[in-house]
Amino acid sequence: MEFIINTIFWTLAIYGFFEIVKTIINLFTYTNFQSDGIYLIIAVKNQEEKIEGFLRSSLFKILYGKEDYLKNIIVADLKSEDRTKEIAKKMESEYECLKVTTWKECIDIIDNVNET
Repeated sequence: MEFIINTIFWTLAIYGFFEIVKTIINLFTYTNFQSDGIYLIIAVKNQEEKIEGFLRSSLFKILYGKEDYLKNIIVADLKSEDRTKEIAKKMESEYECLKVTTWKECIDIIDNVNET
């Protein structure tokens, strides 16, 4: 009986440790998001032929247009089966304000934005 209790205890302890590490990684990964401002969330699925053109034209309008208040853009991939996420990830390395995530990670980001 003691073995079972110890096993359950250590399993929960290890799970808790991994959740803490995941939270710390998320906080450091998405530190450029502020609690104030406007977020643009773009949900995409299987749009490899259109995603790059759409993002480039949107980013051009946002970064070089009158929308200077909008600097937080999240592309949430909805389990695309084509190269949509790869193309968006490539663009993420080019633009500081663009973050590519899954829908679940997008919800976590929104939940972790601190209100000030």
